[in-house]
Amino acid sequence: MKIYDVTVALANDSPVYPGDPNIEIRRTSTLEAGDVANVSHLSCSSHVGTHVDPPSHFIAGARPLDELPLDVLIGPARVVDVGEVDSIDSAVLHGCDLSGATRVLFKTRNSRLWSGPHEFDRSFVHLEADAAGDLVAAGVRLVGIDYLSIEKFNFDEPRTHLALLSNDVIIVEGLDLRAVEPGDYELICLPLKIRDGDGGPARVVLRELS
Repeated sequence: MKIYDVTVALANDSPVYPGDPNIEIRRTSTLEAGDVANVSHLSCSSHVGTHVDPPSHFIAGARPLDELPLDVLIGPARVVDVGEVDSIDSAVLHGCDLSGATRVLFKTRNSRLWSGPHEFDRSFVHLEADAAGDLVAAGVRLVGIDYLSIEKFNFDEPRTHLALLSNDVIIVEGLDLRAVEPGDYELICLPLKIRDGDGGPARVVLRELS
């Protein structure tokens, strides 16, 4: 039974969403310097790399990261390849087989961006608000995408986030789906347990179903 690690590794040169702080990882003690252990300092946004958006990211008083239900973060998920589209709207969605899926991960041309270079790409594929509404209506509880945001870059209003998060649909961003074929898997997505967190990095794996 194969397990796919669909998490993006964090590094000092990893792309970050414009306006967010850069990732800083530096050693504060090292074995080479005679210290008793290697220890590092990590500084970054809560929405860096592969990460989870809880409702509190955009909605005041809504459920924070540490209160997300594990039974949504773990369970069957469908990887859907939408090809070379520039955005995922209702028309694209209606061409996908989502029957019975409660967790949907969109594989797009974004996944190739993880191969480098490491500058942020503002033309990433995003999910349109009408498609987000369709996913809510279909009973989907978790939606993932393979870049740092599910929302169109430089949006006027975060309509896609609000359509999902206002209905308690969890968002997973920054997935690396290059090696994953479309189909059904078991999703295991465990974000850092940050108290009252508006988001947080996660280790995400997909396991083939027996």
